[in-house]
Amino acid sequence: MTGTRDSLYVSRRKIQPRAAHGRYARLRVLAMLVLLGLYYVLPWLSVGGEPLVLLDLPQRRFHVFGLTLMPQDLYLLTALLVVAAFTLFLFTTLAGRLWCGYACPQTVWTEAFMWMERWVEGDARARARLDRSRWNAGKLLQRGGKHLLWIAFALATGLSFVAYFVPARELFAAAFSLELSGWPLFWSLFYGFATWGNAGFLREQVCKYMCPYARFQSAMFDKDTLIIAYDEKRGEPRKSLARKLARQPDGTSATPGDCVDCSICVQVCPVGIDIRDGLQYECIACAACVDACNAVMDSVGKPRSLVRYTSDRHDAEGRFRIARPRLLGYGLVWVLAVAGFGLLVLTRNPVALDVVRDRKQLYREHVDGSVENVYAVKLSNKSGEPQHYRLRAEMATGASVQLDPAEIDVAAGAHESVTVTARIAEPPPGVSKIRFQVLESGAAGHADDHVATFLAPAGG
Repeated sequence: MTGTRDSLYVSRRKIQPRAAHGRYARLRVLAMLVLLGLYYVLPWLSVGGEPLVLLDLPQRRFHVFGLTLMPQDLYLLTALLVVAAFTLFLFTTLAGRLWCGYACPQTVWTEAFMWMERWVEGDARARARLDRSRWNAGKLLQRGGKHLLWIAFALATGLSFVAYFVPARELFAAAFSLELSGWPLFWSLFYGFATWGNAGFLREQVCKYMCPYARFQSAMFDKDTLIIAYDEKRGEPRKSLARKLARQPDGTSATPGDCVDCSICVQVCPVGIDIRDGLQYECIACAACVDACNAVMDSVGKPRSLVRYTSDRHDAEGRFRIARPRLLGYGLVWVLAVAGFGLLVLTRNPVALDVVRDRKQLYREHVDGSVENVYAVKLSNKSGEPQHYRLRAEMATGASVQLDPAEIDVAAGAHESVTVTARIAEPPPGVSKIRFQVLESGAAGHADDHVATFLAPAGG
């Protein structure tokens, strides 16, 4: 059998994208500065003496924007993931891959690394020449300087990541005094190495082959989703093709389109695609090609927007359609999910009560006819302040119950397990229900309650 077969693997061609300048480039820089600023600053902020964001795994306390969450609040994380999923569906259907182009961590850190690379090694042509040149003192100095900047920035990123789990002041003090060890050291180095590798070397490979979003986002696209596209009707035939046709012996000629075939849209693309070939899954909608093409159109006296943000419907019918069934459906579900999450946060109980009857003994009878059961009462204080709680209990019949002890102190974010005796003067015979309630000191209503069983002699 003769012939060739296409390879399933294509060796990577290193991309040295040119810097784009324009409105969308400024938006990307602004997004990068804001997002990186939040990432590095949040671990240092505090509210009321508590960290603004700290996921304290050893103590099982999670401080998130003024809330102190416990493992019992895992349902809030589930609700938050549901909100995030529908936000993704809604935003992708409406605006395509704007997240990828402006806010994705891979894009943000790659933009920062490329800025440092341009600062040390020069523009795209200078970097390409440096790649082809032999190793010498100058090349070693430039490459070494670039990687020193990258590594320092990556280590700061790794330490800042761990600062979301270990108090930032303790972590950085230990790091600068070379006393960092154990898991904080491991994860700082691991995350720093991952940042250095992903943003410094892999770059577009992450978007093309590692990120699942690029694969399934097309399922959320419709004819009105915002995309970046080349206006083929206006741009074709390109200048080089028009010249080629004019040289045909049969006298064929063509009026050239607005595309001057400068390929600058390809040169500035961070993933190395040609947007003139149509919509491709590799496109991250960063609009670098839009800025570059607009600059070329300005220089040749042609209208802008040969490459632009548009949609399939706009290209076909000349209009955008915002209100459409899929978007309205996603929007409605998203609003309900956000409202539900907000309701869960607002109605979250700052104390959790759990009661288990001691199974080692059935009950105790006293000479006065009263009966007592022993219970293990577990209290979780999910607030950021120590609390003084009062316990009370009552039977399903309304009979009063005497508890000992009836008051419990629990430290901030702590769990307390206390043995409590419940004594009833005239209990109903057999097994019946008893409701325990815990009240915050001075609170009018109960903070939480729990129904347990009470065991009494069958004869009454």
